[in-house]
Amino acid sequence: QVQLVESGGGLVQPGGSLRLSCAASESIFSMNSMGWYRQAPGKQRELVATISYGGTTNYADSVKGRFTISRDNAKNTVFLQMNSLKPEDTAVYYCNGRRPLRVYWGQGTQVTVSS
Repeated sequence: QVQLVESGGGLVQPGGSLRLSCAASESIFSMNSMGWYRQAPGKQRELVATISYGGTTNYADSVKGRFTISRDNAKNTVFLQMNSLKPEDTAVYYCNGRRPLRVYWGQGTQVTVSS
């Protein structure tokens, strides 16, 4: 069973930055892709960004140009650098790992953007 542990969430003012981390208990090379999703109160969970085994990245339109997904293979960790944060970015952010027959989720980390 792969464990994914997120960290780095918190309270930040509009326009500020945060860097989320997702540490995996196994090599992230074993995953077809890794990603970040978020869920705001009363809303469905939505894709934020993904990075494939080959390094191809994909972003939701709402975060393009502001968020960057990256990974450190040696540390089995995926990052989400979030800049120019807006109040509408407030949500619980979840790390996700995908294999052909399994999907893994972390426990989530809260990000609150408020003045």
